[in-house]
Amino acid sequence: MATVAIVVDAIWWRMYNIGLRFDSFKEIYMYAIVKTGGKQYKVAPGDKINIEKIDVEPGQHIELEAICVVDGASVELTDAAKTKVVATVLEQFKGEKQLVFKFKKRKNYKRLRGHRQRLTRIQITQIGDVTYEAPVKAAPAEAAQTEE
Repeated sequence: MATVAIVVDAIWWRMYNIGLRFDSFKEIYMYAIVKTGGKQYKVAPGDKINIEKIDVEPGQHIELEAICVVDGASVELTDAAKTKVVATVLEQFKGEKQLVFKFKKRKNYKRLRGHRQRLTRIQITQIGDVTYEAPVKAAPAEAAQTEE
């Protein structure tokens, strides 16, 4: 618990030194630590991350297990399980090829194998009450004016 508080204090001082107000600090540093596929990821609303493959069709929503939630200066460890982290599945794909090379000296033994991990790309849409809204591109107004 003390380690998390020290990290938040260090982040706060960094933001203070570059001149950001505390209000903007809260918006920038709202994030959660989620656990999936045996790994932990630091996510914020709107982030796109690649995780171990889960059997969900693209476009569907999933809920991830929150371990820690940092909301500005407050850190929640005990109530983190109550906080919902909702994500949208974007696609299923294979990662880059990892080469595995086995070698035994003086025995003329060499084996080269490749492996491509199956991954799922997700976008974090909601952490607790904070919801990410994708920016909407405005229609080009210049084209309408030139036609008139």
